Amino acid sequence: MRLAETAWPSVPVGGLVLVPVGSTEQHGPHLPLSTDTVIARAVAERVAAALVPEASGPVLVAPAVEYGASGEHGGFPGTISIGHEALHVLLLEMVRSLTPWAWRVVLVNGHGGNVRALGSAVGQLRGEGHDTGWLSCEAPGGDAHAGFTETSVMLHLAPELVRVDAAVPGDTRPLATLMPELVARGVRGVSPSGVLGDPSGATAERGRELVEAMVADAVRRIAANRADTRGRLLRPVEHP
Repeated sequence: MRLAETAWPSVPVGGLVLVPVGSTEQHGPHLPLSTDTVIARAVAERVAAALVPEASGPVLVAPAVEYGASGEHGGFPGTISIGHEALHVLLLEMVRSLTPWAWRVVLVNGHGGNVRALGSAVGQLRGEGHDTGWLSCEAPGGDAHAGFTETSVMLHLAPELVRVDAAVPGDTRPLATLMPELVARGVRGVSPSGVLGDPSGATAERGRELVEAMVADAVRRIAANRADTRGRLLRPVEHP
């Protein structure tokens, strides 16, 4: 299932490759810099296990892309951002190198800041004739960053990396409301702790439910194989 652990003669030709796309960026004083990558990798691996082999063919999970477009978090030590343009090129060349032997590539995104590069790169790749798409690890109704949602998910996936005693509430306004300030001032200018939301009350059990919902949503999108003009995979059409 993990491409990096497979010798080349054992790599199936004509299968589906899932590529987790994460980031290395601050997630408040209580979550690790790898949070987005941990989530994207875990969702991709669970999706690979859940897909029906007869329908999808062999499924492999590629090594995660651990650097993304995280400029909005640049005011915090530890954040590493390669920016939109570099990420765009990385995704282009990566998918181009996969498609000679993989019939389909799906990028599983864990960081909202990557969406611009994903849309531009995958839109271009589809125009070149590559069977590729992308989706995000989404939790409907979740808070924006390092709050209840991500803290719960990390308590489920990697509790040893969560410093519960260091968790603090941040700016809890909806992301749509915060966005103009985030663009103008960056995350640190809006929330000195780096938290956009409130991790209070987060639990591993809620995190398990959130991950299961992310996986189920991703499986539906991959199986439907419908995409918008930027290559984002859509949910199946529901017939009355």
